[in-house]
Amino acid sequence: MTVLRAHAEEEFAEELALLAKDDDRPRPPGWLLSPWAVTTYVLGDGGRITPKYVGARRLVEVAVATLATDRALLLLGVPGTAKTWLSEHLAAAISGDSTLLVQGTAGTPEEAVRYGWNYARLLAEGPSEQALTPSPVMRAMAEGRLARVEELTRMPSDVQDALITALSEKTLPIPELGIEARARRGFNLIATANDRDRGVNELSSALRRRFNTVVLPVPATAEEEVGIVARRVEQLGRSLELPETVAALTEIRRVVTVFRELREGVTEDGRTRVKSPSGTLSTAEAISVLTGGIALAAHFGDGVLRAGDVAAGIVGAVVREPGSDRVVWREYLETVVRERPEWRDFYRACREVS
Repeated sequence: MTVLRAHAEEEFAEELALLAKDDDRPRPPGWLLSPWAVTTYVLGDGGRITPKYVGARRLVEVAVATLATDRALLLLGVPGTAKTWLSEHLAAAISGDSTLLVQGTAGTPEEAVRYGWNYARLLAEGPSEQALTPSPVMRAMAEGRLARVEELTRMPSDVQDALITALSEKTLPIPELGIEARARRGFNLIATANDRDRGVNELSSALRRRFNTVVLPVPATAEEEVGIVARRVEQLGRSLELPETVAALTEIRRVVTVFRELREGVTEDGRTRVKSPSGTLSTAEAISVLTGGIALAAHFGDGVLRAGDVAAGIVGAVVREPGSDRVVWREYLETVVRERPEWRDFYRACREVS
């Protein structure tokens, strides 16, 4: 069966095997690779190991070192800073399994982080271990692996706090059976969170103390962000089997520039202040705009990515609130984009779709 997206441990199995073969450094209990090899897998080595995350090495080292202790890891940052991407690759490199995942939402029940029941067996046989349905966290404890919790702050506070015993005592009481599930060595947890979404539930102080927090920043420079976007667009194009397209670096730079200027509220040269829209305009959204543009260029154009292929995607990303954001976008077009002679094709394309 051909899947749309392979898990990290499947897609990069050769790189993980290559690192494991040459890895003679000490490994924490239950880890498939040493902390040094995990960091090399995430950041790349400039040769056989491709970079999965572009950022400060020390930041990744702190994250990996945290997971080698008894404290859980919280990856914090604005949307689009690769929190989910990094957590998946850390779990793949450390445990060989990134699928023990709890997706946090406003409706996530406590059973998602503790355990549930197979009610057919429960009614037929009564409470038993066979009738128990373990959560991903409980499975990670039993197998000595990493569990992942996405969007922790979107979960109700009482559900968040169900993690406290697992993180502090490394056990999960099952009072219905009078027993407890105990974590094997190698168990830990990676959570992601951001404080930009509406309806965020702040972590309790008791739960926050169980985490070491690593803040993932937006790319520091335009060149760094262009590199990230170009690499991911190429990877996505291959995985989606899009027809080969000439992904013009000019259009990638323009999309990144627009997003950075609107995000930061000032033009690249620092001379003009601009208003920021309501959306986050993250690196992930820039990747999405360009991937959509490549699909347009491949299927409905001449196979070369041009301004007209990305214009609609940019407008859709910027104008989230039709009233206020449309005003912000039009002002940016007329005061910034229009004044750049080399952007005339981009200005015309954006005006047409606006």
